[in-house]
Order: sequence, then structure tokens, then C-alpha cells
Amino acid sequence: MPAKTIITICHMLLITVTAATGQDYTSYFTGNAGDAVTEPSGGICLMGGSSEDNNAMRWFLERANGGDVLVLRTSGSDGYNNYMYSGLGVNINSVETIVCHSREASADEYILERIKKAEAIWFAGGNQWDYISFWRNTPLDSLINSGLRGRNTVIGGTSAGMAILGGFYFSAENGTVTSSTALNNPYDSKVKIDSARFITNSYLSDVITDTHYDNPDRKGRHMVFLARILQDYGTEAKGIACDEHTAVCIDTSGIASVYGQYPDYNDNAWFIRVNCELNEKDPEICSNGEPLTWNRANKALKVYRIRGDEGGSASFDLNNWETGSGGSWFDWYVIDGVHGEKSGTAPSCPVTEVVKEREVEQLFIYPNPANTHLRVSFGTSSKELQRIELYNSSGSIVRSRQISSFQKEVRINISDLEEGIYLVLLVRKDKTVFSSKLIIK
Repeated sequence: MPAKTIITICHMLLITVTAATGQDYTSYFTGNAGDAVTEPSGGICLMGGSSEDNNAMRWFLERANGGDVLVLRTSGSDGYNNYMYSGLGVNINSVETIVCHSREASADEYILERIKKAEAIWFAGGNQWDYISFWRNTPLDSLINSGLRGRNTVIGGTSAGMAILGGFYFSAENGTVTSSTALNNPYDSKVKIDSARFITNSYLSDVITDTHYDNPDRKGRHMVFLARILQDYGTEAKGIACDEHTAVCIDTSGIASVYGQYPDYNDNAWFIRVNCELNEKDPEICSNGEPLTWNRANKALKVYRIRGDEGGSASFDLNNWETGSGGSWFDWYVIDGVHGEKSGTAPSCPVTEVVKEREVEQLFIYPNPANTHLRVSFGTSSKELQRIELYNSSGSIVRSRQISSFQKEVRINISDLEEGIYLVLLVRKDKTVFSSKLIIK
């Protein structure tokens, strides 16, 4: 086992083990050393940065059902231990913070064992590129995803820890990016959007998050992220954003509750989607070296804003991205690199009539099963076709691609999608749909 430092606080007794130099990680432990085997309630807590919202953190801890909490980070120390273990009045068995100092830590047997035994996992703030470069495609992220699928582990994170929890994510590989830079050139080298499989959850499979929304500058770059995903991946991705001191807590049924200190403070969360009412949804201009224009008559995006209160009383339904309580709708747009917004109304998404596989001869998908790429060809004239949509088993759209006139085939990157059964829909202009099943493995 690589050299390490372990600092243990157990029943107020401090035990320190000194490490050799060059260790791969440092561990700080607080609570009961024996493993508590409980059944966690699952869910996701997304926190916008700065100091934590206590009520949202209680929600997160309560869903561990008295089990063990693991905090993962690549910088800092044990700031969460006493706060989680004894500062919030929630009964849990232990809190352990593990600070990874290198990618090598992601294969350490001790860390992997702690992940297996955790009922709740929290990602601290820091540098999201460190998290991605240290943990992605390692035994560490594989075990986390296994816990999410098989044990209903509750998961959450703040700031950079929130940024890595969407199916799409701003990697910050080349550093952070301002809205001004991104809006004036959506393909600037700092606008690094990734979709390689990392931390996976069905409700966030087509979501890109952003944090620290107290700074209104964040809105413009978030629109750039969504524009790039639509243009580069053919996916009508969605966005979730939080102000500092604000949190979005998503239960296992897909209902997102927002916690904050409104009305004492203006604490907001934002749920952002491409406007489903539009026939033409793509950005008008999204090119390297040119300012973004994504206007669509000042209605490119539909955005639901919720002001979070202490009880998390306002909510939004991530099953349909249309139904909310306690919030307000806005329309967002960008013209020549300048972000704008105005009051709006709830989207009225068209309902399509699904034509079952009796007409599947109109739609050919291959290979099936697929792994990295999917090819879709049409047995009918594409003049009558509008788009291809790919849905996961939870009913969330994970890919959407417009079809141009006379186009006969579309190639879609699916390398980031989880294994499972999907539904491919071919939507005609008259709103009828041809459907076929797809297996990704």
C-alpha cells in the first residue's frame, strides 16, 4: 500500500499516524470506527459554493440513514468532519475525508474499500480538472457509480464538486472561462465541454451544471455550454445552476427542491432548457472566432428560477422539465455575444403521436447493440423528417439531432452513455414518430 497519512478522531481521542513524504492521499476520520451497514435513501445534493446551506446538508446526511459519510477532495483538509458529524444534529456513524494528492490514489485499496462502505459521498470544492484528471476512468469512479446503481448511495457536491455531477460538464482543463470570453468565441480554447463517462445519474444524464450564480456573468457562459452541446453533440442538453449558499436537492423520484435563505437573502436556483416550442432550435451563429447568437425571437431557452427557502418548499420536476412550484419562468437569448433575458411563460411542449414498430421499416439503426457510435438511416424521404431523439430507460432525452432536407443518414456519438436499453425516435414534421429499440453495451 502507498505511504499515507491518517488522522483519526474517534470519541474525541486524537490519534495521528505520521507518513513518509510523497504520499498519495491523506485521510481524516471522525466518529465510530466500526462500519455501519444501513440502506441509504439515494438522491443528489447540488450546492452552489461558498458556505454550505445547513438545511440542504441535513437533507443529504439524513438520506445516509445513520451510515458512513465519505468526503472526497484533492485539496484542503478536514473542514467537513465535525460540521457533518456533530454540527447539524443528524445521527450518522462516521465522517471520513480523503484528500487525494495524485491519480495513483484512485487505485489505492484503502480508498476503494472506504467507497464500498460509504452510504453517502460528498465532493468538496476545489479544481474540477483535478477531480476529472485524478478520478475519471479509474477504479474510484467505477466504484462510485456502482454504489449509485446498486446501493442507492446518496451523493452531492459544492462548487467544483457540483460541476462534475452532470452527464456533460465544463472540465476547466485549460482554466476557468468568463462569459465575455465564451460569448465572443464559443470555441475559445478555455471552453472545454466534456461528456466522457464520469459520475453518472439518470436525472443528470443530459445536464450541465454551473455554480456561483450570484455573479450574473455566469449566465452567459452557461448558455455557451448549452449551445456547444447542441451543436457538437446534437443533444438538447439542460442546465442546473445555483447561487452561492443555495442548493438543489433531487430525490429518487426526480423532484428537485431548492434550499436557501430567501426572503432574508436572494438565493436562487435555475433550471434551463432549450425551448421545446421552437421548430428551429439551433443557435443562429455558433462558430469559432465569432460571437454567439442564439436568439430565436428572444426565446432560445426556457428558464425556471426558484428562490430557495429554509424548508425547500419550492420544487421543479426533472421528469418533464415543465412543471414547477414556487418559481418564475424566463426567456433567455444571446444576440451578437450579449446575453439577454425577459419574463416568460411555461413551455408548452408539443405532444407527439408515437407510431409503434409497425412502421419500423422506415428507420434503420446500426450497429445494434452499439457501443461508441450509432448510425441512423432512413427508408423514407428526409424532406418529411424533422429530428432524431434518443431516450434512456427513465424517459429522459439524451440525444437530439435535427435532420436536414434530403439527408439519408445521421451518425451519433454515444460513447458517454450508460449501458442499457434506449428508445430511438424518428420525428416527422407532422409530429408522427417511428420508433425502435437500441441496446448500448
